[in-house]
Amino acid sequence: MDIVWLLDRIEESHLALLFGLLTGVVFGVAAQRSSFCLRAATVEFARGRLGPRMSVWLLTFSTAVIWVQGARLLGLFRPEDARMMAVTGSWSGAVIGGLMFGAGMVLARGCSGRLLVLAATGNLRSVVSGLIFAVVAQMALHGWLAPLRQWLAGLWVTPGGRNVDLIAALSLPEGTGLALGLVIAVLALWLAARNALGWSRLVFASGVGFAVALGWVLTFSLSQAAFEPLSVTSATFSGPSANMLMFFLTENPALDFDIGLIPGVFLGALLSAALKGELHFQGFDGESQMRRSMFGAVLMGFGAMLAGGCAIGAGVTGGSIFAATAWLALLCMWIGAAITDVVVDQPRGRVAA
Repeated sequence: MDIVWLLDRIEESHLALLFGLLTGVVFGVAAQRSSFCLRAATVEFARGRLGPRMSVWLLTFSTAVIWVQGARLLGLFRPEDARMMAVTGSWSGAVIGGLMFGAGMVLARGCSGRLLVLAATGNLRSVVSGLIFAVVAQMALHGWLAPLRQWLAGLWVTPGGRNVDLIAALSLPEGTGLALGLVIAVLALWLAARNALGWSRLVFASGVGFAVALGWVLTFSLSQAAFEPLSVTSATFSGPSANMLMFFLTENPALDFDIGLIPGVFLGALLSAALKGELHFQGFDGESQMRRSMFGAVLMGFGAMLAGGCAIGAGVTGGSIFAATAWLALLCMWIGAAITDVVVDQPRGRVAA
């Protein structure tokens, strides 16, 4: 995609910011309207149901894979240039961090991306949990928790200084990723029909997957035309949340895709909720819920940075380019979430919503 004409009018850093903002707005609107949430899907699964939340998650994941792999086949994007692929992956980080994140999102009643969307609608519980998530993520990235994260991540890493492309590693045909996405999409639509899910929610669930592909294509196109090296990335909420926190604490913060993404998601979800009349303040139900949510946010903040991404960053964005550690992290998030629901929530008769 040729964006040289845009670079003739807008500085590279400002254009990256605008691309992040655009991706975030699309993601925020679609996620708010579809109620996309990995936690909700894993809890449904843990309770022996393949209900509407599972349908939404599968459709989001599959459409992200379809759009991204389609863009790859059309030459609009190269997964090997993605920031996630260009660095050493951590198998140990994916396992330990994935399990921690999965447990944390059940305790906090939402993954980091879902918390941001809910915060935009007036959910004060999500505001508090989201801020704790961002602080702990920053501590794990550059603060006191960084040495522990680096040690755990270094226990078992991918060879060759790069992550592993599952399709290439398994010597699969070029269109395998696209074909797999289509198969999962068919399964998602079948589940949606069985659960009488409305077309509006399905369209917006697909929109979340489209936002992931949009971010990949926009940042890749910018990296090809820019004079300075720029990261090829897309929707994720661990690194960007930590960077957004530091944006307000440093004197001359840098502008990039990540800095545009977070406010874009908030703005998109806010506008969507306002149009639907769903803006209203919600707080904690009690002290025990506050402790639970805060502890869950801590687990998610450290777990996401250790796993190389959150439920969106690793689970959908990384999964769409078939980064091996992202798929392992996603699997461990499902396991951690399911175990936590079985051990913590189900014995107390807590509802899945």
